[in-house]
Amino acid sequence: MTQLQAARNGTVTGAMERVAERENVETAFVREQVADGQAVIPANVGHDSLDPMIIGREFGTKVNANIGNSEETSDLEGELAKLHTAVHYGADTVMDLSTGSDLDAIREANIEHSPVPIGTVPIYEAVKRVEEPSDITHELLLDVIEKQARQGVDYMTIHAGVLMEHLPLTDGRKTGIVSRGGSILAQWIEENGMENPLYTEFDEICGIFADYDVTFSLGDGLRPGSLADAGDEAQYAELDTLGELTRTAWDRGVQVMVEGPGHVPMDQVAEQVERQQRVCDGAPFYVLGPLVTDIAPGYDHITSAIGATEAARAGAAMLCYVTPKEHLGLPEQDDVRDGLAAYRIAAHSADVANGREGARAWDDALSEARYAFDWREQFDLALDPERAKSYHDQTLPGDNYKEARFCSMCGVDFCSMRIDQDAREDGEMADIETAGDERTDAGDSPAAEVNRPPVGTHDGASIPPGAVGDDG
Repeated sequence: MTQLQAARNGTVTGAMERVAERENVETAFVREQVADGQAVIPANVGHDSLDPMIIGREFGTKVNANIGNSEETSDLEGELAKLHTAVHYGADTVMDLSTGSDLDAIREANIEHSPVPIGTVPIYEAVKRVEEPSDITHELLLDVIEKQARQGVDYMTIHAGVLMEHLPLTDGRKTGIVSRGGSILAQWIEENGMENPLYTEFDEICGIFADYDVTFSLGDGLRPGSLADAGDEAQYAELDTLGELTRTAWDRGVQVMVEGPGHVPMDQVAEQVERQQRVCDGAPFYVLGPLVTDIAPGYDHITSAIGATEAARAGAAMLCYVTPKEHLGLPEQDDVRDGLAAYRIAAHSADVANGREGARAWDDALSEARYAFDWREQFDLALDPERAKSYHDQTLPGDNYKEARFCSMCGVDFCSMRIDQDAREDGEMADIETAGDERTDAGDSPAAEVNRPPVGTHDGASIPPGAVGDDG
């Protein structure tokens, strides 16, 4: 029985109970959200190491990290290192997008060691098993999907919304079809003169997913790859199809989230989120970015985090991180770390803006530690404690500087907070009230775990050597 089927039957599963604990909400609310399709708990029955989590707009905004090898780089140990780096720095889910060698071994190792849901794009493996993409058969696709489900994959990107009738709509685009899965299927459709096999076999795929409780991540194979293509006919025609497929999957008891666009001007982001929610009846929206400008290769973790914040504020439930290597190369461990930092900031900022209960407590606790010159508490509360401590210690490394009422940015004489505190103590500002002595305990806030300082819940014993960066 899937989480969706159980929820509809009025059953509260163990996964729902764990999710309620992590999100600090009532189990009945979790069950209702899952039953209505407004949230998903990606939890394959065969993923034994999973710590269940939930994706939905009424819960803390989640972040996915993409990892994976290619023919040019990375091996099993390298991929496990990326996995644990991602989990260490706050990934709520991880997608294995490997297209190189040892796909089964890497996938199985990731599932064995990961406490977070693992996602895949099965069309990639199907391509690896044939001479040409046009040689892929319906039977091969179903075989690959069933095998990955049996291995324990929690959710799969299925580009079933790319239809033959949509392809002419991409002809005038500036950047054509930029989704790997979308381009592969478009080529298959054109060369075989047949409809997308993921669409024609969707009922069969639903049956497989129901058996293992795999969650659909309905792929946006015609997403815009540049600002010029955002919101065009092709994108929205596919979205309409994804809405139909969402309802089909729900009818068969399968959980669904829907993937969203990659490049969208800032002023269109909220509009696109709202359109998806309307077309797909509130199914959780999982967005890549979106990038709000195309001019910054090497900095697209920033251009996309700006769009991701706006998307989450408008109702997107999960953000797929973008690393500094986007458009340029395969991310390594440091890129995973930088991408996750940017997206955890985006997710948390949106939760604060949306008034998520308790979210601001983390900000308040760190601000109070900063004003009190409590350096160790600042580091502990930081999104990336190792990075914060490393930057401080580059210029003031001694333990005595952990008690200092200044840092190297302003020095002693020009530290504004020291000047302000001294003025208060000297009585010059005695009539001005301050909450400096009323410290916030972020641990006692009603926030979800995602809106508290990182706690490193994964099993460090299984981390390969060098998996997590050390700044000092």
